[in-house]
Amino acid sequence: MKVAVVANPLNAQAPPVLTSICDALVARGIEPVLEKESGELIGKPGLERAWEGAEMVISLGGDGTFLNTVHKMGNCDVPVAGVNIGTLGFLTACTAADVEEFAAVIAKRKHAVVMRAVLQVSMTDETGKDHVFMALNEVVLMRGGTGRLISLEARVNGELLNRYRADGLIVATPTGSTAYSLAAGGPLIDEQAGVLVITPICPHSLSDRSLVLGDSSVIELEAIQPHSDSILFTVDGRDVLQLGKSSVVRVERASSPLKIVRLPQHSFYETLRGKLGWSGG
Repeated sequence: MKVAVVANPLNAQAPPVLTSICDALVARGIEPVLEKESGELIGKPGLERAWEGAEMVISLGGDGTFLNTVHKMGNCDVPVAGVNIGTLGFLTACTAADVEEFAAVIAKRKHAVVMRAVLQVSMTDETGKDHVFMALNEVVLMRGGTGRLISLEARVNGELLNRYRADGLIVATPTGSTAYSLAAGGPLIDEQAGVLVITPICPHSLSDRSLVLGDSSVIELEAIQPHSDSILFTVDGRDVLQLGKSSVVRVERASSPLKIVRLPQHSFYETLRGKLGWSGG
């Protein structure tokens, strides 16, 4: 069994934990394949696309590292496991303290794999270039360099939903409901729910609230013309682009979900209790 390992090179904890992960895997007959930059952290060889040919990918860092790893992998259909040495770690399977247990579970193939919805997002930037992105958490349209609100029109399956005056709009998956959407006042959503959520960022109208939609919905977002303010487009907190003047951002569920590895005794609700400090966490 081959397991690819991708670490956050900017985290000071990464080298010793990376060594521990490799040792724990090797001790159980699993071959660790290091991503090139990760291998350099501990003086070992690595591959640019270590996940190709692997049965699993371990992402060592926090949620940001996990998202970066998923984006690097592109359409590679390999389950991803997160080992948290970051902050919240909503997406991760375990912490550095659990590495030995995690390696044992993998070796016995006792781990669980959950499917997470992914968004397919298309847009045109200010130069007229078309782009297609995949988002695990969310797509965001937000005001650029000014302090003024922006005006955005949202349509669902071709029908007008609302015209928003706000700092921006978020379209999130259930996975993304614990991220930016939550910070903007959106609801927490069960990871297995077949829904998407639209959350306005600091809307001018108090009646503009988050809206939960079925995940078969096709959402279109467009700046209301004329507009002179810059509008920024970002996917999972990365790939920041300026929206073209007449661009329509189209958001829909991607055909293939992401496979996330989890220890069998860990649940989504346990994660919420622990990360959010709820009673019993």
